[in-house]
Amino acid sequence: MAKSAEVKLAIFGRAGVGKSALVVRFLTKRFIWEYDPTLENTSAVCRAFANDHHIGLMARLHCLAKLPFCESTYRHQATIDDEVVTMEILDTAGQEDTIQREGHMRWGEGFVLVYDITDRGSFEEVLPLKNILDEIKKPKNVTLILVGNKADLDHSRQVSTEEGEKLATELACAFYECSACTGEGNITEIFYELCREVRRRRMVQGKTRRRSSTTHVKQAINKMLTKISS
Repeated sequence: MAKSAEVKLAIFGRAGVGKSALVVRFLTKRFIWEYDPTLENTSAVCRAFANDHHIGLMARLHCLAKLPFCESTYRHQATIDDEVVTMEILDTAGQEDTIQREGHMRWGEGFVLVYDITDRGSFEEVLPLKNILDEIKKPKNVTLILVGNKADLDHSRQVSTEEGEKLATELACAFYECSACTGEGNITEIFYELCREVRRRRMVQGKTRRRSSTTHVKQAINKMLTKISS
């Protein structure tokens, strides 16, 4: 059996925007009640995974072993475009120190930047996060998707859909509005599309490296021939 492709995805955003709820909705098709925005990875998340057959044993153990205020890593396998892909999903706590955050950014290959449409401050933190990602990952372009969560709370909206679309255009990335609470919006497609983008980027980089290697070999041969002829 062919080995599945592996993709490392990291979820970033201010504490309380619903990062954990988004991941749990994707993995289990359920909603967890985030009663405390600073405890996104505590017992509510663990209960969501405890007896769920959709999530692998590693994910459950990671979840159950985590302490409050810490990030969680989940491992999930899915078939995307007729190919099996294994995702490692890092759900950051949103309260990391600089060293932790930079470590998470170096680890990830694809990124979901999440804001809460009812919290303008969380939206305003997205661009600074992207700037840090650019600095950490340079000279590579960052593969990411922008997500506005809590679309079910439209009556409390502080960030318009048009503002989200405009920011996504500036960041040169895809944009989704969704609700981890109701399942509104194509949450599964967010993760699948990010996997596709990561794999496309790998293919482009692989071709570039191969062309570069071929060029170096040709140059070396030409130098040898020049020396022989002289």
